[in-house]
Amino acid sequence: MDISLYSVAVIFAGYFVLGTAGFGSALIIVPLLAWHWPLAFVVPLVLLIDVPAAVLHTGLNFKQVMWRELPPLLPSVVVGALAGIGLIRWTQGEWLLLILGGYVIFIGWKGLSGAATAVRVSSSGLHFAGFAMGLVETMFGTAGPVVMSWLSQRVADPFLIRATMPMTIIGLSSIALGMVGATGGLAEVALWTALASLMPFALLGVGLGHWVSKRISAAVLRPFIYGFLCLSGFVLCARALRGLYS
Repeated sequence: MDISLYSVAVIFAGYFVLGTAGFGSALIIVPLLAWHWPLAFVVPLVLLIDVPAAVLHTGLNFKQVMWRELPPLLPSVVVGALAGIGLIRWTQGEWLLLILGGYVIFIGWKGLSGAATAVRVSSSGLHFAGFAMGLVETMFGTAGPVVMSWLSQRVADPFLIRATMPMTIIGLSSIALGMVGATGGLAEVALWTALASLMPFALLGVGLGHWVSKRISAAVLRPFIYGFLCLSGFVLCARALRGLYS
């Protein structure tokens, strides 16, 4: 696969958003690069870049990361990832993506309206959230909005949400990569060549986005995060509708 200025710009923009908001890189990168490269190539590539990019973001925000949030989700995430591998063989999941997009828009709207507050979530809610994260990450490579929806109900401070999001991405992407690798999805040499070429621009985007985030207030960051969450929901819905009617 040829590395063009277009692919470099898309990668940089996606990870700049990750560095600023803590999520959203795949929602920008996957649809835009899918115009340039096959989706079966783009999703593993983004998963491979996500892990080191999220490690960098987590290191830059180490003291603000809510470490306790991820471990209880992991068993359900693994089950969801296994279900995603099975569903890929039967369906592209457009209806699932449409429902997910509507839910993400609802959570984003609640946050923008000021109605979102941290609440205690039941064990069944926790298992469902973990299952959805694993399923969506494996099938679409874009579980960030699901994680954001979960964290926004657990944590009120937008800076803590921003810091914790990439830590969950590390776990989710690693599990999804394991599933993709087990099915032979990481064997293509061009995938690793593209990874080596694009990784510096991803890390640069994360670093610059982090620098910007440290110079804005919570009053600015909160609507930015929830507004981008709403936009993410619309992107998911548009992607689902394109699949349903194409």
